[in-house]
Amino acid sequence: MTRMAIVLLLSALGGCGVETATTAATSAAMKQKELESGKQTQEQVQLKMEQSVQQMQQRAREGDER
Repeated sequence: MTRMAIVLLLSALGGCGVETATTAATSAAMKQKELESGKQTQEQVQLKMEQSVQQMQQRAREGDER
């Protein structure tokens, strides 16, 4: 009887560990997606800034030519 209680207790505790590991893996996957999304956003903003600088430089050159 005592062995059965110990086996049930260990099984229950083992199940909690699996759930915790699954939750951690899911959380890590979500963080990875957030990181990738952030990098994409950063690249897009950087590209737009570079385009703006190029446009400003081109307008400045055109203004100097007049």
